Amino acid sequence: MSTTRKRVYGYLAQFKNASALYKAAEKVRDAGIKKWDCYSPYPIHGLDGAMGMKRSILPWFVFFGGMTGTATAFTLAYTTQVVIYPTVVQGKPANIFTVPAYFPIMFELTVLFSGFTVLFGLLSLIKLPRLNHPLFASNQFHRATDDGFFIAIEARDPNFSTTATRELLEAAGGANIELVEEED
Repeated sequence: MSTTRKRVYGYLAQFKNASALYKAAEKVRDAGIKKWDCYSPYPIHGLDGAMGMKRSILPWFVFFGGMTGTATAFTLAYTTQVVIYPTVVQGKPANIFTVPAYFPIMFELTVLFSGFTVLFGLLSLIKLPRLNHPLFASNQFHRATDDGFFIAIEARDPNFSTTATRELLEAAGGANIELVEEED
């Protein structure tokens, strides 16, 4: 006998169109909800601002990843060409001022480290890989990629209340409000 426990993930509400979703997002933001998201079949200009989203920290990760690549390449080239295996050109040993010879490897490792930082930084920021999401169990969420506009408010939000959150979504114009549960 299988006993699967379910816990509340949150509420999912559908909206008529992009404009209604935009206005509802502003109302949810103004209500102080922090753990929520909007879903639509196409990008909606200005929705980030309506949701109160800040700029991503990912560009800073990429910058420091690239600088790490540059420093690694410089250290690698200097150590191999000056310290371990000194290069002698026309009777003169190489020194730190032969930087133009280091440019190709510095460029390549900067790009490589930046690329890896983008990949792994993005995956960690958006909490992937997650093979299944509780919203996939919803009867109506499959329309989010076709013609549906949705807001999902998560139960882990400190301001979440089963009655107050439902009333907020109804006041914002939400229809087909569904309580979504996930398996424990």
